[in-house]
Amino acid sequence: MTTDKRITNRSIDIASTDLLESPLLNKGTAFTHQERLDFKLLGLLPPDVETIEQQSERCYEAFQAEASNLDKHIFLRNLQDENETLFYHFVLHHTSEVLPIIYTPVVGEACQQFSRIYRRPRGVFISYPERKQIDTILKNYSRRQVEVIVVTDGERILGLGDQGAGGMGIPIGKLSLYTAMGGIHPAETLPITLDVGTNNTKLHDDPLYVGWRHERITGQAYDDFLNTFVVAVKRHFPNVLLQWEDFASHHAAPILTRYRDQLCTFNDDIQGTAAVATGTLLAAIEASGTKLTEHRIVMLGAGSAGVGISNQLVDAMVKEGLSEGAARDRFFLVDINGLIHEGRTDVEPYVRPLSQSLAAISEWPRRPGDHYTFEDTILNAKPTILVGATGQGGVFTERIIREMSTFTKRPIIFPLSNPTSRCEAQPADLIEWTNGQALIATGSPFPPVEYGKRTFPIAQCNNSYIFPAIGLAIRAVNAKRVTDEMFMAAAIALKETSPALLQDSTAPLLPSVDNARQTAQHIAVAVASTAIEQGLTSLTSTTDVATRVSNAVWHPEYKSYTRKPQF
Repeated sequence: MTTDKRITNRSIDIASTDLLESPLLNKGTAFTHQERLDFKLLGLLPPDVETIEQQSERCYEAFQAEASNLDKHIFLRNLQDENETLFYHFVLHHTSEVLPIIYTPVVGEACQQFSRIYRRPRGVFISYPERKQIDTILKNYSRRQVEVIVVTDGERILGLGDQGAGGMGIPIGKLSLYTAMGGIHPAETLPITLDVGTNNTKLHDDPLYVGWRHERITGQAYDDFLNTFVVAVKRHFPNVLLQWEDFASHHAAPILTRYRDQLCTFNDDIQGTAAVATGTLLAAIEASGTKLTEHRIVMLGAGSAGVGISNQLVDAMVKEGLSEGAARDRFFLVDINGLIHEGRTDVEPYVRPLSQSLAAISEWPRRPGDHYTFEDTILNAKPTILVGATGQGGVFTERIIREMSTFTKRPIIFPLSNPTSRCEAQPADLIEWTNGQALIATGSPFPPVEYGKRTFPIAQCNNSYIFPAIGLAIRAVNAKRVTDEMFMAAAIALKETSPALLQDSTAPLLPSVDNARQTAQHIAVAVASTAIEQGLTSLTSTTDVATRVSNAVWHPEYKSYTRKPQF
């Protein structure tokens, strides 16, 4: 892995306040007495020399003292902007407490309040009026060793919709996890927002809004803008991993299809969500003592996440022995207009392959216009697995869940929408409505549920288990592309880490995020091996993959500095 361009054999060429204001190099009170002399820091810091552990303890006290979760988020962003090594040391030592603050669900509120909490530049904004200066903009970014880019256009932020330039909170948060969990060096990450305007009128009217005050660019103009961006990225960062994040569904799949064979790229909402959901579902199914091919699945939500999960689950059924047709017959996708079936003409092309056949629903009670609601689908399909990716809170009602419980002893229910307010059902309700029999994973974090004499841990089915591992794997073996097979390998590897399988069926479906780095490395080995087997790297053997993955991990530890000779 490369390092900041100003570090050569731990020799650096800046000093005094410039050094203290460089977040990648700053050590604050941990600079030694000799370093303070060498780098003109004497008197600029309190006299005591501290360890990173002492600094982290002070940060934790300040973190706990913040009044709200948003205040905690702002505190951590400020820490990241002042001292990145300390920030990541802090995150790794308090992961379960900090993850919801720097990522979901609090990052959603941070995006909504982005213009008000904006303090210091981070990343790159490329606005549509500056489309002819994209090369200049990317050249203005001083770090040239960029390994991972996360880019958004802010149109579909979590379940919150169009946040315009405020969507930048998502790439910043995602890349923090690439480093914290995947061990990607922070100097090698770049968050980008493509500001093509916003249709959120509240933002237009907000005098503090920092983005371009214009309706969203659409159609050919939008496509041309994105293409100009991709061409520029390929020119400036030819070996980068480019992750598309929180694009609207009507853009997400076409963008992925257009560019997936041109550079190393993937869409986390489609592929990352699919992999973590598939891995967690496979763990739940095995914990229940059944097989995937025995289940009937209802997916509520036909956006990027819902379609991505659906496609990967179909592939998983095929992998376990079903024909593709038989797999699709066991799968029921429902959008805002009801069950998606062959008779509907209002279905987007990327969704159409998931349409249920008319033959498969021929014995269902007829509805006017063959319009089958979510409830109709539950009653007739009799699902054993229910997944929600709607962004609509509370749509998994008591009536529907109790009805589903009559079809199977252990219903598997995944309300995956976030932030928390958009979750399809509260885990405590699901436990009560199924008499403690449901196997549950959610998109947002929830505390354990007390029911009867038992405590039910609630797994957070979060993409952070997947995308940092994908990034680590790609960088470890220099993979040139990202494939669906690599995400399937990630899903299976995630399943293998499930405490419900490694310990007992009452344990959580997913490992603790406090073990995030170990989990990421396990998944990365499987993904990297798949990349080698597919011929996507110059490597031909998988024998040393684990070593390569381990060696690619950056650790947040202070280095000793010497002054670069001055001429």
